[in-house]
Amino acid sequence: MLLYSAVALAQVKVDETYQELPDPKPVKQASWSSLKPGVYVSFATANIRYDKHNAPAISPLQAQWKTKAWKGEKVHTQFLIWTTRNLKQLSFIWSKLKDGKGHEIPEQNINASFVRYVMADGLNNEGGGCGILPGHDSSLVEDVIDPVKMLPAGKNTTRPVWLSVSVPATAIEGLYRGNVKVIEGKNAPPLILHYAIQVLNHTLPAPEHWKFHLDLWQNPYSVARVYGVKPWSKQHFYVMRPYMKMLANAGQKAITTTLIHDPWNSQTYDIYGSMIKWTKNKNGSWGYDYSVFDKWVSFMMSLGINKLINCYSMIPWNLKFYYYDEALRKDTMIVAKPGSAEYEAHWRPMLMDFARHLKEKGWFNKTTIAMDERSMADMQKAIALIKSADKNFKISLAGNYHPEIEKDLFDYSVASNQLMDQATIRLRRESGLNTTYYTCCTEGYPNTFSFSAPAECVWLAWHAAYKGYDGYLRWAYNCWTKDPLRDTRFGAWSSGDAYLVYPGPRSSVRLERLIEGIQDFEKINILKERFIKNNQQDKLLQLKNILEGFDIGELKNKTAAETLQVAQDRLNSL
Repeated sequence: MLLYSAVALAQVKVDETYQELPDPKPVKQASWSSLKPGVYVSFATANIRYDKHNAPAISPLQAQWKTKAWKGEKVHTQFLIWTTRNLKQLSFIWSKLKDGKGHEIPEQNINASFVRYVMADGLNNEGGGCGILPGHDSSLVEDVIDPVKMLPAGKNTTRPVWLSVSVPATAIEGLYRGNVKVIEGKNAPPLILHYAIQVLNHTLPAPEHWKFHLDLWQNPYSVARVYGVKPWSKQHFYVMRPYMKMLANAGQKAITTTLIHDPWNSQTYDIYGSMIKWTKNKNGSWGYDYSVFDKWVSFMMSLGINKLINCYSMIPWNLKFYYYDEALRKDTMIVAKPGSAEYEAHWRPMLMDFARHLKEKGWFNKTTIAMDERSMADMQKAIALIKSADKNFKISLAGNYHPEIEKDLFDYSVASNQLMDQATIRLRRESGLNTTYYTCCTEGYPNTFSFSAPAECVWLAWHAAYKGYDGYLRWAYNCWTKDPLRDTRFGAWSSGDAYLVYPGPRSSVRLERLIEGIQDFEKINILKERFIKNNQQDKLLQLKNILEGFDIGELKNKTAAETLQVAQDRLNSL
């Protein structure tokens, strides 16, 4: 416990000393000179990332906010504090929500947190997020939701605040009212904002029961590096717990594991190691140590992430396969192409032993041998080898749509620009197969970059509902950069491509908006099932019409925020 407490204290120290980077953009002095001196507070849309050093154009000030929510739903918005003078200490207090009839939503279900600024870049000249050159035009954007209790605000700066309410599943239908007070120091009178939540007579299940298949890839090696702990030590699992619990609470279904060292050819700041130790014995036989793999999977399952174990990769990007050679007494490797004799000799004994181990653990039916963005020819060779080792192995691919291998893939995530028809998706679901889609650096929009329009994160799950997909996949949850709290830029990819959560642990505007969309997806499915059961054809038609605006092509004509404003209002009216 002493060791764990030391880690926790170090974490608090980081919270207290965290400073944002300077803003490289010039200040629009006119935005401040037009204001009367003072401190301003107003509700604002969660669809805009407001500038730190420019006054927001909000007139008149919005002192009230009202929304609708299902029981069990988490809702949120943001409000802004901007000031023409230095504020040494800002904090908040909030009241419980009351309906005037004796029913309440308690204070612990409500939270107000500062939104901090990170460095971000943008898209390339062709409008995509790949091939970003060093020195690309950059700026500060709001994204980090920081649980720190107090922060200063400098003269002529804006401080966004994220207000969230988790409506209890046991809440009574009705209109609940409350307020949040912005406190400046000890003597200044509080600035008060009022808000109301109309709790509807529908119930959203807990995240572990959501049907949406969320697959955000985890990187435990990033956590070890940022916290300075030995990978797979007790301290490592201790500091990972709140991050992976946060992921479970987002409805995560899949565990990211590695079969080999560096499956993605060092494209992350923290290279993935192998969770399985491969040893070539002196007599030429092979041994496999699954102890790290077992610890990681057991740990994630203990947090409720237990639908799939995705194991990467039989086709790494550099085709290098590392192992320890007892005869040579050193780590070495081979380079082998799928279909070659060397490849078959390397993988067949491992797959057979891995199947045995998984069956002993009771995990075989949850496990996939997973690849990403590999050619159909290589996939066909790998599939044949996997099935020859054990015909019941499940296989996963994130990549282009290949009808020729579709039936071989238990878990298939297709790129957003790929056309898998809804009849195929439906047949796959009826056959017990999982079908999702993904975005990466290719798509300028919709996406989850740190500078992306926040509503796009919500829009992603609505697109899944429109297309009939089971969910959404994204690389990655926490492949952190060198300085992840301050600078989301990394490599040749648009900023924020590699992670959605920050050290602390700290959530993000992007992650919270993604969860918002997943909740909407669950609402759509719940209502659809109810309308089918009750033969409410008019309601089914209304639901179908609501989804019509969520084709990706529609984003050329209407923003995600504009589409969602209408769609969410209509959904909450059903």
